[in-house]
Amino acid sequence: MKVKTASAIYLEQVKNLTQEASERLQSRMRGKLARRLEDKILDTDEALAIQLELDDLQLEEWREKMREINVREEKSKAKQTKREKSD
Repeated sequence: MKVKTASAIYLEQVKNLTQEASERLQSRMRGKLARRLEDKILDTDEALAIQLELDDLQLEEWREKMREINVREEKSKAKQTKREKSD
């Protein structure tokens, strides 16, 4: 079984988390990651670091999608403005 390892950068960030932030991060753990923590395959810091990395990746994907949506909206607004001016 291949287990994703935690990045040193994220492990360092985990050390600076408050108890509340740590709990919030744990609450977002799903599937394999949560089971690996429960089964003691990963320690808490490693699991939190991996979850932080996943959150960052998901945030970047979301930002990219939002940029695409904003570009489409701007194009749509530009077309609408152009139509209104020509009418």
